[in-house]
Amino acid sequence: MSTAENTTVDNKNTIRAVFDELAKGNGRALTDAMSDDCRWTFPGVWSWAGTWEPKAVVVQDLLRPLMAQFRGDYRMVADCVLADGDQVVVQARGAGTTLEGEPYPQTYCLILRMADGRITEVVEHCDTALVERVLRPLVR
Repeated sequence: MSTAENTTVDNKNTIRAVFDELAKGNGRALTDAMSDDCRWTFPGVWSWAGTWEPKAVVVQDLLRPLMAQFRGDYRMVADCVLADGDQVVVQARGAGTTLEGEPYPQTYCLILRMADGRITEVVEHCDTALVERVLRPLVR
């Protein structure tokens, strides 16, 4: 197997392992897999659109406020994981309940960029109408 093929397989396996943990409600697996300079982007024109970076800002200003809106564990299951070199694409679904008792059956397409076995970039596409209807806006 060539180095590029090894990288593709390694990156795919790394992300599969992260999502195995996310399916159990272990969100820390995702942050542990991020590089210190990781960037997270919600594309488009809606209330959450924007980019957070580096990892410390992603965790403090995006992920913690987001997860604080849920009762108990939020779980995310990967339905499809595709990889090509340093990019891994994940089609996933999430499930949780907000503090207000609203179900949150989210769908995702995550485009991840990897370097040295770490996530350096996340571009998240999701059901924005669900976010706008059920979650509180992030303070930016």
